[in-house]
Amino acid sequence: MQEVLDLQAQALSEIASAGSTAELRDLKIKFLGNNGVISGKLREVGSYQGDKRAFGQAVNAAKGSVEEALAVREEALKGGELAAKFEAERIDVTMPARPTQVGYEHVLQQTMNRIKRVLGGLGFEYLESPELEHFRYNFDALNYPPDHPAMDDQDTFYIDDNHVLRTQCTALQGRVFEEVQQGKRQLPLRAFTIGRTYRNEAVDRTHSHTFHQVDCFMIDEKVSMANLKGTLGLFAREMFGSEVTVRFRPDFFPFVEPGVDYAISTPKLFGGKWVELGGAGLIHPNILENYGIDTERYSGFAFGLGVERIPMMSYGVDDLRHFMENDLRFLEQFRAEPIELK
Repeated sequence: MQEVLDLQAQALSEIASAGSTAELRDLKIKFLGNNGVISGKLREVGSYQGDKRAFGQAVNAAKGSVEEALAVREEALKGGELAAKFEAERIDVTMPARPTQVGYEHVLQQTMNRIKRVLGGLGFEYLESPELEHFRYNFDALNYPPDHPAMDDQDTFYIDDNHVLRTQCTALQGRVFEEVQQGKRQLPLRAFTIGRTYRNEAVDRTHSHTFHQVDCFMIDEKVSMANLKGTLGLFAREMFGSEVTVRFRPDFFPFVEPGVDYAISTPKLFGGKWVELGGAGLIHPNILENYGIDTERYSGFAFGLGVERIPMMSYGVDDLRHFMENDLRFLEQFRAEPIELK
């Protein structure tokens, strides 16, 4: 009997000196757990040599006393622990908030957005086509003979025998003309696209194996070089200023006849020197006839240029590689409206 009272006193003493609720949990297991020193005494009632009833009552009383002491001490310790936790996690609401992190559109994206606004304002529809292009759209549909030397600079980045990373956004033409042939689109057409293209180029200040291109075309009755030059003049003046003039010089591209390279001149750039922008011309009749378009009634023009060339000229950037190196010291010079990062 005295042993039970001694265990009770020991338990109450250790509970009173416990410094945390974690210690209380350990003490509860020690004294009142399935194998606890006090609860274990209940299993000794049957073999107790003496007043079994009194012994059982003493064990139950000790157990109840310890449970009560645990509850009281736990309540006291919880209050202190919560206060300490709140103090450790206290927030000074008078401190300034962290600045909102914002991003800015890449200078090439800004340029592409501007191109979309200009050509959209001229009545051209923006379309997209895949970067992984079928060979027939990238070459066959654009009047490239199988062994023509013009393919040497572009015949690259094959995925398999029939698919290649597009070498020019002009590949969109075949897809659109196919829709006309299938009755999904009606003439006349005014469309353009902007996207990433890939070429077999050595990388240097003015060349890259990966670059961006805009390609625009129009199909209607009596479309002539005059329409092409007028459209390019409007486009160039919107992109580079009202003093721009446009010059055509003969050039060859398999998908246009006649073909020209076009250049611009403005007092604001390079002292008014002529600067080549891209290639253009009237869409080759072979292409139109391949898709069932009546060349006696309809004709069209197409032009394309590298997107990177526009900010290089506008901002005096002397190395094409800067646009793709993700150097913030360079990119932060061309900040547009901020975009909040989620």
